[in-house]
Amino acid sequence: MKMIENKITLNLNNDTEVSVKGFIAPIEYTQYNFHEKWDALINLCVAEPQKQYAASIFCDFLPKEAVSVGTLWEIEHAGVLALLKQLHPEPHLDMHGDSGDSCGLWACLRAYNAEFADIVFRIHAEFKLENGWFTPSQFAGHLVIDRANERVAFFQMHVPKGTLNFDTWWNKTGGSDDSQWFTDIGFCPQIELRAGTEDVLQNTEFRESVTQEAAGHKLIRCFYKSQQINWVSLEEALEMAPAQQKPIHAISIDGPLADESC
Repeated sequence: MKMIENKITLNLNNDTEVSVKGFIAPIEYTQYNFHEKWDALINLCVAEPQKQYAASIFCDFLPKEAVSVGTLWEIEHAGVLALLKQLHPEPHLDMHGDSGDSCGLWACLRAYNAEFADIVFRIHAEFKLENGWFTPSQFAGHLVIDRANERVAFFQMHVPKGTLNFDTWWNKTGGSDDSQWFTDIGFCPQIELRAGTEDVLQNTEFRESVTQEAAGHKLIRCFYKSQQINWVSLEEALEMAPAQQKPIHAISIDGPLADESC
C-alpha cells in the first residue's frame, strides 16, 4: 500500500482465494419468441453456480502502475475470460460482426481510502451458442479491494437490468447460408458473477472519490464515439440555435446508442 502524490498502487495477495457465485435466470422475453423456439436460449443457464479462484485472476482488473481517482486503464483479457467461462463455456471478447467501437475492457478507480479501493469497470463480451450468438448489452462491475490485507472484499460483474438487455443471432439451419441468420432482442433478469457482499462499503467515507455516474460516463466514452457528442434536448437546441446561429441536427433512432442491446 503506497501513496505517490495522490496516486495509489493496488495489489492482491496471490495466496488468497475468492469464491464466486454465478447466476443466469431464465429469459423472460424476446421480441420474436426465440426463447421459446431455440433450444440454446431455452436451456441457457450458468455453467458453474460456484467456483473458487486464485486471487491472481483478479489481478488482471488492476492497473499496472499507480493511479489517481478517475484514471482509466485497460483490463487484461485472460482473467476476464476465465471468469466468463463460469457463466458459459464459450465466451468471446472479439465481438462478431463488430465495426470496432463496441469492443473493449476498461476500468476506473472510483474511490479510495486507507482501507478500501473501489474500482468500477465495463466489459463487452458475448457467448457463442449452438447455431448462434448471445450478446449482452454490457457487463458492468465493481471490484472492491481490501487494501490492508490485499484481498478481494467484493466483486460483481453483471448485465444491468433494462427493458431490453441482450440481442441474439440464430442460424436456424446451422449451415453456412447467410440468409438463414435471424436476430432477436430480449430481457434476462439476471446474468451475474458475485463474490462477497456489497454492503462492505456501507457508510464508508473515502479520501477521494468520483460519483458512480461520473465514472460510468468516463467508461462509456471508451467505447462509443457517439458519447463524445454534447447531446442536448430538443428544447435546449431550439433555444441555442438562434443564439449561436447554428442549424439543428435532429436524429431519430429505434435503439440505444450506448450499449449492445440493439
